[in-house]
Amino acid sequence: MEEVTRVDKWLWAARIFKTRSIAADACKNGRVTIGGVNVKPSHTVKAGETVDVRKPPITYSFRILKTIEQRVGAKLLPEIYENVTAPEQYELLEMNRISGFVDRARGTGRPTKKDRRALDDFLNLEDL
Repeated sequence: MEEVTRVDKWLWAARIFKTRSIAADACKNGRVTIGGVNVKPSHTVKAGETVDVRKPPITYSFRILKTIEQRVGAKLLPEIYENVTAPEQYELLEMNRISGFVDRARGTGRPTKKDRRALDDFLNLEDL
């Protein structure tokens, strides 16, 4: 018999989300897809399927190697899934980090009018 488990349980057990309720909310809000189709938290998954998880700004892809329902230690994760996320996604994450939106110093507040113009000019240069 082929082992199956709920997708929200697997996402939590495989340490992709911190809690099962966060995993279920991600499914309900359309951030988890299997084969390009949004899935509900109760959708069952089996070994060999690829799960796409959108955590803005990138989409992670995981190939399920083993279905589990109990959370395991981080050292055992290579036995549970294989990360098949496209390298372009990581480049997008790096570009987002470099652009300064993520690493804005805490407490500096909103950008001034001058900062805003500089940001707009910078972003318009990338569009060319």
